[in-house]
Amino acid sequence: MTTEISAPAAPATSELLTTVGNKVRAMRKEKGMTLADLSEITGLSPAIVSQIERGLANPSFTTLAQLAHGLDIPVGKFFIGQEASKSPVVRSSERKNLKGVTRESVGGAVHELLTPGVNGGIEAQWIMTPPGHDTSSTPFSHSGEEFCYIISGRKDVFLDGVCHTLGEGDSITYSSEIPHWYKNSYEEVCVAIWVNAPHAW
Repeated sequence: MTTEISAPAAPATSELLTTVGNKVRAMRKEKGMTLADLSEITGLSPAIVSQIERGLANPSFTTLAQLAHGLDIPVGKFFIGQEASKSPVVRSSERKNLKGVTRESVGGAVHELLTPGVNGGIEAQWIMTPPGHDTSSTPFSHSGEEFCYIISGRKDVFLDGVCHTLGEGDSITYSSEIPHWYKNSYEEVCVAIWVNAPHAW
C-alpha cells in the first residue's frame, strides 16, 4: 500500500484539496464503490483514501493518477472545472497549472493543461520533469493511447519494462494499456508535450 504524508496546506490550497476530496468521494459513491474497493484497486491504503476525501491530505500527482485509474476517469476531472473554455485557444499565460493542487512524488514536476478543458477526445499537457524524477514505483496502465514529443532534455519511457530513451526532437506513441512509467536520470530538466487519447490517465 502507498503511504503518503501530508504537509499543512495554505488556505487557497486547502480549499482546492477539499474540492478534490469531495469529487473523489462523489465519484466513488456514484460507481457504488466502498473505500475498501477503491483501496484494493489503486493500491492506496483506506486511511489515505479517506484523508484525501476529507481534504486532509495533499496527494501527489502519482496518487491522483492512481485514483483516476481506479475510478476510470481523467485525472484532470478531480481539480479542473468541467466547463470547457468557449475559445479553442489556450494562451501560454492562461494554462491550467495542475501543479497548483498536486505534486509529483519525486522532484518538482510541472504539469500544465494545453487543451481548453477535459471533456474532449484528447488531453494535451506541457510537462517539465527535473533530474531524478521517477514514477517506477507506480506503473500506469489504463485505456487509450499516448503520444509524447520531447522539446528539450532527455527522458526514459519504460513500456512493460523495456526502456526507450528519448532526446530532443524524439517522439513516442504507445497503447496506454501497456504498463508504463517514466524516469529522468539525466542532469537537465526534460520539457515535453504529452497527449492522451482518450484522456483516461
